[in-house]
Amino acid sequence: MSRHPGPGHRGGVEKNQHAGPGRMSRPVYEKELARLHAELVALQQWVKASGAKICVVFEGRDSAGKGGTIKAITAKVSPRVFRVVALPAPTERERSQMYIQRYISHLPAAGEVVIFDRSWYNRAGVERVMGFCTEEQAQRFLAMTPDVERAMVESGIVLVKYWLEVGEQEQTKRLQSRIDDPRKVWKLSDMDLRSYTKWYEFGAARDDMLAMTSSAWAPWHVVRTDDKKRGRLNLITHLLGQVPYTPLPARSTTLPQRPTADGYVEPDLTPYLIPAPF
Repeated sequence: MSRHPGPGHRGGVEKNQHAGPGRMSRPVYEKELARLHAELVALQQWVKASGAKICVVFEGRDSAGKGGTIKAITAKVSPRVFRVVALPAPTERERSQMYIQRYISHLPAAGEVVIFDRSWYNRAGVERVMGFCTEEQAQRFLAMTPDVERAMVESGIVLVKYWLEVGEQEQTKRLQSRIDDPRKVWKLSDMDLRSYTKWYEFGAARDDMLAMTSSAWAPWHVVRTDDKKRGRLNLITHLLGQVPYTPLPARSTTLPQRPTADGYVEPDLTPYLIPAPF
């Protein structure tokens, strides 16, 4: 399948702005993100018009930046087209179902982009490492998943899978900030604390997952996110290049003229106004 070249092939961030060990500056990041947001809106319009079905899977280390990257992608598009799926722990009924069953109903219909903030690959990572499934169940999952994903792709879904990778020291720094910053305490769960001690086990599980479930029809793409800004821009640029979209012709739009008030008088809204301390 031919791929749309994506904005990275139509300019992108200048090389000298990405060079060197320093973190990307906020002004450079915001400029490039604004350009990519315009491309994502163009993608959205094409998806609606063409009836395309796009499924994007986000997996990665704890604190690798999945949530922030997803927010960057969805900031300027419609939630009716770009739908984020972040499933809670399975219910008792769901635990008795075929494992992937609870995810199937969330796959995209025509004209949708579905983003999984963690996905069926929970079984290959968290569940396997933390003992929520048996090793036999994990191996069965790894063996069957490529065929399931082939069926998805053959049904017309464009399936894109990302693993976000963060370094050991950077992960420690980010998790510590969640402890110290009252705005971030909600991001730190007991599971995060338990999994922190299993860095190498998660690395081995990742290696198995990439080796056994990266296929010609649904390959894995690894994104380094020690620099969050640079990682987000790289991922969005890559994502746009994975979808064969063509921007629709811009339409000429002008605001219509408002009619006269025809006797309507605006009331005093002061009694209804909220306090304004700022």
